[in-house]
Amino acid sequence: MDLTVALTALILIVPVELPDKTFVATLVLATRYRPLLVWIGVGLAFFVQTLVAVTAGGLISRLPHRPVVAFAAVMFLIGGIVLLRGAKKADEEEAETEAEFGAKVTKAATGWRAVVASFTVLFVAEWGDLSQLLTAGLVVRTKDPLSVFVGAWVGLLLVSALGAVAGRALLRRVRLATVQRIGGGVCLLLAAICALQAAGVDLPI
Repeated sequence: MDLTVALTALILIVPVELPDKTFVATLVLATRYRPLLVWIGVGLAFFVQTLVAVTAGGLISRLPHRPVVAFAAVMFLIGGIVLLRGAKKADEEEAETEAEFGAKVTKAATGWRAVVASFTVLFVAEWGDLSQLLTAGLVVRTKDPLSVFVGAWVGLLLVSALGAVAGRALLRRVRLATVQRIGGGVCLLLAAICALQAAGVDLPI
């Protein structure tokens, strides 16, 4: 495993996922169930989703190099545009997302039932989001699925831990719009790097 690739995946995933509904969903779940049980359930859902994203990226990476890198550039570009366009409304939509997930979690649960409930909510809600596109794109670019998987999953675990333990306090101190703009900028930077590589430019990174 390449620690540099894993750390890169972690650093890139956090600003993309922090303003996402995953964070808000985990916060809401932690108000209904014990935070540790929520984190376990959410973490298991992320494990499966990250595995699927890495597998998809690995399959795509076996295709000819330039078309594959160009595809990664398009994915990153779409992610960057979506994040930047949605940044202005991020703080307003946080309340709507919180109400949405609050309506889905109405029954009290303890033990493994809380774990299963948390797993189910995130597993159903988070397919095809930007973190999965970013994870697949990183595998396409690095051709190191194991390192990307570890870094991306740890990044998702970190975001969900923040949501479960200190989500409310964090929202009072950090504007989601700002974090979303940072994530959008990261995606656009990766899109530019991949586009240059697809064009045949030899980059040192």
